[in-house]
Amino acid sequence: MRRRSLTPLGPLVLAFGVLLTLLGSSPALAAGYRYWSFWEASGGQWQYATQGPSTARPADGATLGFRFSVSQDAAAEAAKPRAAADFAAVCAGTEAAEGRKRIAVVVDFGVPADAPAGDAPPQDTPRTACAQVAPDATAAEALAAAAKPLRYNSAALLCAVSGYPKQGCGEPIADAGQKPDPNPDASAGPKPSAEPEAAGSGPSTSLLVGLAAVAALAAAAVWQSRRRR
Repeated sequence: MRRRSLTPLGPLVLAFGVLLTLLGSSPALAAGYRYWSFWEASGGQWQYATQGPSTARPADGATLGFRFSVSQDAAAEAAKPRAAADFAAVCAGTEAAEGRKRIAVVVDFGVPADAPAGDAPPQDTPRTACAQVAPDATAAEALAAAAKPLRYNSAALLCAVSGYPKQGCGEPIADAGQKPDPNPDASAGPKPSAEPEAAGSGPSTSLLVGLAAVAALAAAAVWQSRRRR
């Protein structure tokens, strides 16, 4: 009696089953995050920063934005600051000083719905300030000059601005996509006041491992099929 062997389709079905499981359980794909996102002005619009505030060194006349929200860690999904990216509006009343650069800083504490349990945004509207810092200062130093105190975690991820929030740092939040428009007032002008680091998104480790498993099992299936011929 001939023993039946698995068809080449068997390993592939198994591999794709594993991959679908990983896709469903990966935090980077299944949940958003409660965190401070970092933005830079470009052509009067907010652009998701490609560097963290501790490494970015903005030029004189730059405009930086920081927004606290629950959203995906990706440029297309993250909530933008609800104030215009307008250097002149923020720094018009601050004269240039020799040996210093001026950086417009917009800090948006977000909406109450995004606040951690037991906490609340310190103000409803974005806070703006014109920071005067050293020529080689980083975005983090400009933010510190405008909105102390700051809090970071051990991985240098920005956790709190002006002491908000009191606890937590970039924790995953389920169902972040079931929220209303996070930028209802994104075109409004900034209002002057007295006043992980989110990084760009990328494939999760588990997803990469799953893709590698699919490729390996597919290759094994092809080899097994040729061996029977």
